[in-house]
Amino acid sequence: MNASDDKAHEPTVSEAVSDNHEVSDYTQPAPRHTQESAKLLNVANVLTVIRIVFIPVFVWLLLRNGGESAASRWLALLMFIALMVTDFVDGRLARSRNLITDFGKIADPIADKALMISALVGLNIIGHLWWWVTCLIVIREIGITLWRMVMLHRGLVVPASKGGKLKTALQSLAVSLFLMPLPGWTDWLTGIVMAAAVIVTVVTGIQYLLDSRQSRAASSATTSA
Repeated sequence: MNASDDKAHEPTVSEAVSDNHEVSDYTQPAPRHTQESAKLLNVANVLTVIRIVFIPVFVWLLLRNGGESAASRWLALLMFIALMVTDFVDGRLARSRNLITDFGKIADPIADKALMISALVGLNIIGHLWWWVTCLIVIREIGITLWRMVMLHRGLVVPASKGGKLKTALQSLAVSLFLMPLPGWTDWLTGIVMAAAVIVTVVTGIQYLLDSRQSRAASSATTSA
């Protein structure tokens, strides 16, 4: 993802809308970037654009023949994995080569959420996933993203919780299992993984709100003192 270095640092704006980064402090002043802007047309941004462009292709493969085509489902799975890999690669490249741009800060988290939500809705349409699961995940993802953007507008960055990476990993694994045209006896396994993904998704969302509230209360107490 187009984010900042893994070392101790002030969170970038992209971390205000994406929760795949581990940061210990939950509410911090929004940083002022002093590094020179990278060129808009760079390999990290190209990978992000490719991820966005190929999402409709992934959806088409998933929905082809009402989701009954095993070949299309396997192709959809491979494309989903490939697009998730580009998410990891473009972030590494952006950090290691100083290719972080304003475009990447906005487009990268949008691409991440668009891919995951498209996969969930697609599974709903073909009848392989319960709609309430998608509703819970989408409400959490969009709600927390909008809330973090509001905090950013107020001059505060709310970095990712420590469970952000676990949430993303579980969601990706659960979706991958549901994309596979597996025999019916494996439903218990896919159900357990998806249940774990939903629980972690909801818990980390609540954690954001509680930790931010406590942090702001502590900050107000310090200021008053």
